[in-house]
Amino acid sequence: MPNRPVEIGPAGLHTARAIEHLRLVRGLTQHQLAARCTALGRPMANTALSRTERARRRCDVDDLVALATALGVSPTTLLLPLPSVSGDDWRGC
Repeated sequence: MPNRPVEIGPAGLHTARAIEHLRLVRGLTQHQLAARCTALGRPMANTALSRTERARRRCDVDDLVALATALGVSPTTLLLPLPSVSGDDWRGC
């Protein structure tokens, strides 16, 4: 049975963009951010982070909390649309 592609909705797409944006603003590589998450007790490979940022992998709530903590923001920051980070259309959500 072939694998179905992961479908990511508008909130997931925004979250993926926000993670990448904040990582770059903080001058972190994917490897460094993944290592921070691992040090916080949420093992994460840089390949998993790359797939999350490209919206090829879902960001579950445990990943979200670890990534937010590692980036020094609240999980809400990664979820709510910010005009400077996301061009997502949130009408109807």
